Amino acid sequence: MTQNPMKTLLAAAALGLALNAQAEIATYHVDPTHTFVYYEVGHFGTSTNRGRFDRKEGTVQLDRARKSGKVDISFDPSAISTGVAMLDKHLQSADFFDTAKYPSARFVGDKFSFDGDKVTQVAGQLTLRDKTLPVVLKAKRFNCYTNPMLRRETCGGDFEATIQRSQWGMGYGVDAGIPDEVRLLVQVEAIKQ
Repeated sequence: MTQNPMKTLLAAAALGLALNAQAEIATYHVDPTHTFVYYEVGHFGTSTNRGRFDRKEGTVQLDRARKSGKVDISFDPSAISTGVAMLDKHLQSADFFDTAKYPSARFVGDKFSFDGDKVTQVAGQLTLRDKTLPVVLKAKRFNCYTNPMLRRETCGGDFEATIQRSQWGMGYGVDAGIPDEVRLLVQVEAIKQ
């Protein structure tokens, strides 16, 4: 049986394109020593309360040639740290994160925006208290470099978004003057695998 040379050439070209497309996507694991999820919320118009979530993990897939990617970061609300133990316990309670019932929070983003080779924002879904809503994390800084200790590419940046906590069922104190608006700050670095 004789094969059509044009068909063979087209099949080889298609296979080459498919392999090249897969080779462009790089996978990175979140570095927990350089990744933190923080929050900031006003306190009765005077100061700003801040806290962070100390346990987190995730992956990032990045295809800079195609200007696309996917990020999947989970954090543990029971690992919240404000520096005040009594406040930590209150934030873990049913008034806020209800960590006994909802032990995990997660952001999954798959709509990346770029300026040149720099990520400028990631749109995705934030899940808190088992409710998932859209959130856009805007990059304040993004860069990739060769980690001098690991000798592997590391990419990351500072990202932020402002959310209304009551949309996730955390309306405690809004009627008493505790702001509904919460600023999320995500400092992330991820190491190429």
